[in-house]
Amino acid sequence: MSSFTKPLIVAPLEDGRRWKLEEPFEYHVGTKESSEVIGIPSGFITDFTSVPRLFWGVIPPWGKYGKAAVVHDFCYGTELYPRKRCDEIFLEAMEVLTVSLWKRRVIYTAVRIGGRFVWKKHTKQSVAECRKLLGYSN
Repeated sequence: MSSFTKPLIVAPLEDGRRWKLEEPFEYHVGTKESSEVIGIPSGFITDFTSVPRLFWGVIPPWGKYGKAAVVHDFCYGTELYPRKRCDEIFLEAMEVLTVSLWKRRVIYTAVRIGGRFVWKKHTKQSVAECRKLLGYSN
């Protein structure tokens, strides 16, 4: 099974909605020993999940799935993989975190439906700027 190798250490930003990674953070895709590692540098900014406020009672922006959401935000922001693969990694990471099956399904379905709008907003320039800012060249 995949794994998170370090604790997630974040600090809130003044806007009250976003968080900044204070320490680098890693996720091994596929298996614990996998050489496919998503390395998220300190300084990366996340909003965890972009759940509309109306649904926060059921799926709040932060929960047991928080680490998986950071990995997903990073994959989307840098376009490390095609969008569908980013979403599949998010689903896998939620399973690693033992998020309940029903909640994984709801979140994954919402990401597959709503994520296309976020993905389409990206431009090659914004992705390149994100990668450069983070010192991430892959």
